[in-house]
Amino acid sequence: MDLIDIDSVADIVFQLKWNSQYATHNECYSARGVNLWRDWLPDTVRRSLIGKRSWEHAAVDFSPGELFGNDGGQLKVDRRKFSRNPKAGRFYPKGCLSDLPGVFPQNMQPIRCVGVNNGHMEVDIAHPLSLHPLSLSMTVGQVSPKESERGGSSVDWVGLLTEGPGMQARWQGRPTDFFSDNAFARQDERTDDHFYGNPRLVHHLDETARDMVADLYKRFVKDDTHVLDLMSSWVSHLPRGVNPGRVSGLGMNRTELEHNPRLTDIQVHDLNAAPVLPYENESFDVAICSVSVEYLSQPLDVFAEVGRVLKPGGTFVVTFSNRWFPPKVVRIWEQVHEFERVGLVLEYFLRSDAFDNLGTYSMRGLPRPRNDKYAGELALSDPVYAVWGQTSAPQKRTA
Repeated sequence: MDLIDIDSVADIVFQLKWNSQYATHNECYSARGVNLWRDWLPDTVRRSLIGKRSWEHAAVDFSPGELFGNDGGQLKVDRRKFSRNPKAGRFYPKGCLSDLPGVFPQNMQPIRCVGVNNGHMEVDIAHPLSLHPLSLSMTVGQVSPKESERGGSSVDWVGLLTEGPGMQARWQGRPTDFFSDNAFARQDERTDDHFYGNPRLVHHLDETARDMVADLYKRFVKDDTHVLDLMSSWVSHLPRGVNPGRVSGLGMNRTELEHNPRLTDIQVHDLNAAPVLPYENESFDVAICSVSVEYLSQPLDVFAEVGRVLKPGGTFVVTFSNRWFPPKVVRIWEQVHEFERVGLVLEYFLRSDAFDNLGTYSMRGLPRPRNDKYAGELALSDPVYAVWGQTSAPQKRTA
């Protein structure tokens, strides 16, 4: 059976596209075993899927707020009734609000602090995507008849897809306060050469996630392009079948860099000690940074430097997941939601004043490889997040 009807169970990749003031956004979620009869789907989505075959596509557009109703708006609350020290633009669990009707400490629904004024604060409880037009597309995978309707639970797949997206956008164009309260402090403040002195020839993502990163880089890295692999190690995550002209690796451990077969030249350099890149202006077509941006203690300086060494129109692509070395990750990275981290990296791009044409990407829900060492503990592959931008006109860039 490969034709979807109301009695079908199907694997579906959902893809949600939307635009904020500064960037385009693409959120993907791989849903396995979608029960067309039992699971919750908007009627327009269900109708668009009925009659589709395996590997066919369907699409539905939503006007602002259509998916989320009128459950939202701004509230002014007594600052003393909030259990945390709020920062403008940041998200917090709704349960941090006390003494409000219907709000319990266990409520993890994200709400946004949009202002702090003396003893009061303003919060926006609307869904962070509620003001944006949304374009939802679906790619149908395997289709099979359902076996039974006895028992089981209903899954809100669109709810899973939209849980988090939107949090990376600024509120009404105002910069989010990610930078106060010693945000870039780390547990281990010794120079990084102590921590990275011994090589770690291990993967930091599962195989499926690594394939997703390589597939994303394939959009930007072409044959004969000159690539800067920033904060590199023994793996560059570059796509197979693509042959860049030069791949310069800059990292912390010489042994790791020397084990990387994709690198044509290497530099051992601590960006946290000296956030200056040892390369000439306009040396590269593309720069990549894989699962390492969370360790930068001076990110704005580094991003400005990447803008300097990229050619006009060059692209900087940053990828990350939800795993890190706790002693060296910056404090703010651990404090915020996964999709706020996308917003944090967007702030690096925006505040460096070196990039435009910004974009973000997320992929969640893929099954974890069966041969992965964490397969018995984790059902899903590591999520993949990405942010990129192109270098701006030369007059906007640093000398």
